[in-house]
Amino acid sequence: MNESGEQAVVRVEVRNLQTVTVPEQVLVAAAREALALAGETLDSLGVALVDAERMARLNREFLERSGPTDVIAFPAEQTEEGRSGEVIVCVSVAEEQAQEQGHSLLRELAVLVAHGTLHTVGHRDDTETGRQVMADLQERAATRALAP
Repeated sequence: MNESGEQAVVRVEVRNLQTVTVPEQVLVAAAREALALAGETLDSLGVALVDAERMARLNREFLERSGPTDVIAFPAEQTEEGRSGEVIVCVSVAEEQAQEQGHSLLRELAVLVAHGTLHTVGHRDDTETGRQVMADLQERAATRALAP
């Protein structure tokens, strides 16, 4: 919230580093909706869309796990520019998950961006309660981001 009690608008920068074209405004909306629903704020958020090869390298480097994963999020940090976070999404893994779930790639990407955004502000999914809270918030955020 800003000083007047309104939800502050986070600056979201999407970097598409792979070949599938994605409507970035939906991903920006998913991140903003996730923050609003969680009652959290950030000054800026970077969202990178990557391919499986790059995600596998990042997964190995930062999480010491092999192979690509769907999303990696880094906790928000205070910088000179304000509080900022970073979310990385693997589009090819998202495509597979969208097919498995029976919905569109864009919906899956919105869910993953919302999920990662929640992680940047401290939400955790390593307990059943945490998983349920995050699942609810990310689904609601994606639905709002995809609304006409």
